[in-house]
Formats: sequence, C-alpha cells, structure tokens
Amino acid sequence: MPATSLADWLRAESDDALADLLRTRRDLSTPPPSDTTVLATRAGTPGSVARACEDLDTFTLAVLDGLLVAGADTAPVSLASVAALVGTDISGPLKRLRARALVWGTDDELRVPPAARDALGPFPAGLGAPSPAMASTDLAARLAEVGDDERKVLTALAAGPPIGRTRDASFDVSLSDAATPVQKLLARSLLLRRDDQTVELPRELGLLLRGGVAFEAATLVEPKLPVHPHQTDTVDSTAAGEAMELLRQTETLLRSWSVTPPTVLKSGGLGVRELRKLAKDLESDEARASFVAELAVGAGLVADSEATAPEWVPTTLTDSWLASPTVQRWMTLAQAWLELPRLPGLAGGRDAKDKPIAPLSEDLRRPLAPVSRRRVLVALGDLAPGSGVKSVDELVSVLAWRAPRRGGRLRDETVRWTMAEASALGLVGLGALTTATRLLLEDDRAGAVEAMHDALPTPVDHVLVQADLTVVAPGPLEPELATAMAAVADIESAGHATVYRVTETTVRRALDTGRTADELHALFRAKSATPVPQALTYLIDDVARRHGRLRGGAAGSFLRCDDEALLAEVLAHPVAAEYDLRMIAPTVLISPVPLGEVLEALRSAGFAPAAEGPDGRVVDIRPSGRRLPARARAARSRPGEQAVLTDDQATRIVANLRAGDAATARRRGSAVRAHSGGGADTTATLELLSRATLERREVWIGFVDSRGTASQRVVRPVRVGGGVLEGTDHERYPLHRITSAALVEE
Repeated sequence: MPATSLADWLRAESDDALADLLRTRRDLSTPPPSDTTVLATRAGTPGSVARACEDLDTFTLAVLDGLLVAGADTAPVSLASVAALVGTDISGPLKRLRARALVWGTDDELRVPPAARDALGPFPAGLGAPSPAMASTDLAARLAEVGDDERKVLTALAAGPPIGRTRDASFDVSLSDAATPVQKLLARSLLLRRDDQTVELPRELGLLLRGGVAFEAATLVEPKLPVHPHQTDTVDSTAAGEAMELLRQTETLLRSWSVTPPTVLKSGGLGVRELRKLAKDLESDEARASFVAELAVGAGLVADSEATAPEWVPTTLTDSWLASPTVQRWMTLAQAWLELPRLPGLAGGRDAKDKPIAPLSEDLRRPLAPVSRRRVLVALGDLAPGSGVKSVDELVSVLAWRAPRRGGRLRDETVRWTMAEASALGLVGLGALTTATRLLLEDDRAGAVEAMHDALPTPVDHVLVQADLTVVAPGPLEPELATAMAAVADIESAGHATVYRVTETTVRRALDTGRTADELHALFRAKSATPVPQALTYLIDDVARRHGRLRGGAAGSFLRCDDEALLAEVLAHPVAAEYDLRMIAPTVLISPVPLGEVLEALRSAGFAPAAEGPDGRVVDIRPSGRRLPARARAARSRPGEQAVLTDDQATRIVANLRAGDAATARRRGSAVRAHSGGGADTTATLELLSRATLERREVWIGFVDSRGTASQRVVRPVRVGGGVLEGTDHERYPLHRITSAALVEE
C-alpha cells in the first residue's frame, strides 16, 4: 500500500487537531486555505517548516534530524530505526512533531516534508552524506589501522560539521606517499574528496565514531538551572531600590535635555560626544546612558524635533510624568520597555559594515525584541517565587536548549541584555522575578502598581542639614519636599541616602523661581531634623540682599518718540490696552506683540507710525509674499505582532477546510459558470440554484470571498433571494461572488 501523503493524513485528523495545528503554525491560516490539499502544500514549504521549528527544543530537533538521517524525507522509515539513531525513547518529541505536521504517518511509515532538509541545513545531526562503498566494509577494522594524528582529524570531523577545508585534497597520492593525516585518510578512503580544497567524513564512519548513535545522551537532556532561594520581600525591596535609581537618572536626562537638547545625527541617533556627556550627568557608564535614553524615547518622553537642525527634545508628556507618583512613573517605563521594538544593548557595537551603532538610531530596531524579552521573564516566572538564578550564563544555556533556532546570532546576548535591563528597571531582583513583574506579565497592571508601591521605601518628610552646607536625605523624599530641595540645592551623590549641596548659585536659582528668603528659612526650619547651621542662614540672607536689584524683561516690539504728548495720546487710546503697550521711559513704549501687528493696529487707529532698523533708518517690514503652514512629517510605522488566531477563527477555518474537501470529493452534474457581465450566465446560475432549492438537492459552488480567496463548497440551499444564497449550514453566500455552480450527482 502506498505511503499516506501529508494531505491525506491531515484530512483524517480530527477537527480539534487541525485547529491546534492552525493555532501553533499561524502562518498556515493566512490567507485561509480552501481545502486540506492547499493546507498540506503550504505546510511543506521551506519557510513554513523553518518557522515551525523555531520553538522546538533541542531534543525534538534532534529527533527531526534523526528522521532526516534515516531518509524520512524521501521514503518512509520506522520509529525503531529513528530511535536507534537518537539513542533513546522518542515518543514525546515525535508527538510534538506530529502536532505541528512536521512528521506524519504510522510508527512503521514515518515521513517528513522534503523541505525539512532545506530548513535544518545540509548536514542533519552534523553528519555527512552516506557512502554506499562503506556499506559492506568492516569500518571498525579499518579504523584500527589509523594512527593517532589521523584519528584526531576523524574525531574533529565526527563532532560536526563533517566538512573540512584543506590544501591536502588537491591531488591523489598513494598511502605510501601520503605525508599528512588528511592525505593518509584519503588514501584509505576514510574521507571523501568533494573538491580540491574540501573533504567530508562519510556518515557511516561518523556514526561509528559517535558510538553508533547520532547524538550524545547529555545533549538531549535540558540543563539544570541552579537557583538560590530568597525571601520575596527581599527580592521586591532590592528591585525597588534599583528602580528608584533608574527613575532618578531618567529625571536627570529629562531636565538636562530640557535645557540643552542634544542634536540628532545626520544618520539618526545620538552622537558619541552627547552620549559621554549624558553618562557624566547620570554618573554611569555609556551602556547605562544609552539604555536610559532609549527608554525615555520609547516611553514618549523624548522625541526627535524633526526641525531643520533636529534635536532630541522632551515632549509634553515629560511634565505630567515628572509630576506623577513614583510608582506611576515606574509603570510608564516598565510598560514601555516590555513593548520596545528595539535592542538597546546593540548600541556601541558594530553593524554588518563594521560601522559603530549609535544609540537611538534605526540600527537598533528589532520588531521581535518584545517577544524575546517576555520569553526570558516567563522562564524566570516558571521558578518558585523568590527563586533567583545563580548565573545568567546558566539561564542562557537553558533557554538556548529550549529553543536553539530562535533569536539568530543575538540569541544568547539578548538574554544577557534582558536580564541587565530588567534588573535596572526593578523587574528582576537578585536574579528572581518580583511580585510586581509577575502581575505585570498577567496584564494585572493595577496589581503590579500596588505591589511596587508596597516594595518601594516609605518616603521621608525630613532632611539632615550639615554644617558644611550639605543636606542629607535619609531616604526617598516626599514629592513636595523633593521638588523644594531640587530647587534650592544640587545633588552631590545619589543612592539610598541622597546628599544635596547648597551654594550661592542654588540659592539664587531658588529665588529666581519666585521664592523669598523667608520661605527658604521656613523650609529648612520645618524640614531639617538637625539644627539649621548659621552659615546657611547667612548665605540665604546675603544672596537675597543682592538678588533682583538689576531686572530684565522680554518685549516683542517698542515705540519711541521725542514727542511725549504723542506717546501719551497713544497710551490713552484703546489700542494701547489691546496690545499691552506700557511706558518704560518718557519717550519709549514696549509691547509683547510683534512690531508688524502693533504698527497695523496704530495705522487703523489713525496714527502714522514707521518701522526702523537697528541703525535708526526706516525699513519696510511688510510680508514679502504668501506663506503656507509647514506640514508635519508622517509618523514612522511600527510593525505589529502577528495576530493570535482565536478559537472561533480556527473553528471556522477548519469548517471551510472540510467543506472544501467535500466539494472536491463530490461528483458534479450539469455545471453553469458565471462570467462577469454575462447576464445570460447569471440567469442560468439563478435557475440552477432555485431548482436545487425546490428539489432539496446539494449544489457544488465556487466562490471568491472578500479577501479575494477562491474556494469551493457543497451547499444544500434553503433560500435564494435578495442577492444571497442561504444554505442549511446557516452560511450566506452573496450571489455576485459565486463564480460557478453545479448540481451534485446522487
């Protein structure tokens, strides 16, 4: 009996099994396949097979490799032969492969898609191609004849890959004339020459050197992940301390860039000089500075001004974020990081052209970064609460075993970057997932906020003023006190206990904001748990005594006239109040409104003013022509994640598959094909459908859905009218989408 094809095997599967397959391999459902044959064809393409292998663990991939070594992509093989190659029971991995339609058939006739060899590479299990000449050869005896230097070459090639590059394969020599190990092995026919510079170890010899199995037993078992138990309160409080430091650094960045925004590089991103300055402001290294900058932009707190000379400028969200409670600010950054389609850890590295990768540049964009981050956090979440990994490298090894084909060349580095960034954000503490993070992964934002609020240190309402004009905050300050201290003092060192320093400059800065000397004295008397030193009192009084004696203001335009009576007439006119004209000297008036508007208003009021330039000459300031408002640049689109296939969608697709299979299998009678614009054909189609309705007969129809996908159905019509065919399956088919129809023969 011929082997069952993939389409036949899928056709025999249950509806639930097909629905699970569509949910697991989501690419198979887009667009919805019209029947099982289309589904099987799509499932056997190299791209689809490669995507289906991304989430498979090392053991399951080893079984798939074993099937390829046995030749299951060209002819049926037995389970026993594959199990002998793998060296252990393969029932579990085989079940997973069958669920993904990567293997089908009975245990005696297992098949895999031919595209699996393209997806997994030319050397399954790291073994070379078979050599028919070795089938009847006593390889063990021939292997015993080789020397130690030759055995080293064979052992290295047996570990994989089986291909070796050498200059010794360029010509044939006899065993007596062979001078190198490779030449000796070629002379013994234990290596195969592929070209003048390439040799290959035959599969039979590779299996013998591996002890008769394709894999080492240890590689098929998931590595253990050593953990260290902690109290959950200790984990949460440690992580909260890290989160406080990151919030402080983000605030520093926003305040610094509010005053002096850094320029955007022509190629996009942040320049080396600006990054070093930011690292100095944050009192951190450049990697940490890059991460904070990426986080601020990802959260929408900073954006490219997109001006002629673009700069990185804080957005209007900055003020509301700075005014928010600590836990809300943390939630904003944590949520932004979880959804950030970028890899900040790439900054500072080199691209494919060996050029440095700048922070905030497009080179850091990786749409699948959120998926990789969540995978690491979910792995930590599978551990018991409070259990932290002892080593990040051990976590890297475990995740690499669970999905060796996911992540590409940055697979392991992404895990390390994720752990470092999650620790900085307070999502991970002591190598363990915090209570807040567990709730955040479950989309319980309210619970996560409450958990982080409980973990954060209680804000203090006092400071300790020292005699050397330093002020020590023994913990995080209450928001109002923190704002007041930031206005009157500079941070000298940050941490769990923040040290501020009061100087003449900081006192002047506080007075510039409108505070008075009495208010500053009252602040320190009320909030200092230590006596206020006399030196601080003298400093405040001395700065306040000199502050404000010389004052300045801003004006949009001025008017001057030697005739004081004329200026008095202008001030008495209603136009003066409308344009906020005021006198600063007997012959000078100023206004915050631009000069052109003021002059136009004065002319309308009957005055005859003229504009003058810096040299006192009359100038023409009338507009030189029509102007259009500048158009905003289109926002950059971000690729979204692939939509999850719901149960209802999967059920509907499976139903359509069954209907398509039924339509293909049924015999059709007299057919009528509808052509666009053919009125006669449309009439004939309606007549056939009406006849089927009256006779209660099944009808085969071909139609095109709203997405342009053509398919076939067998329908028993119950009503035809209003431009719709309605069947007993409660489906409705617009008549204008029906391309052909035929009665089904009994």
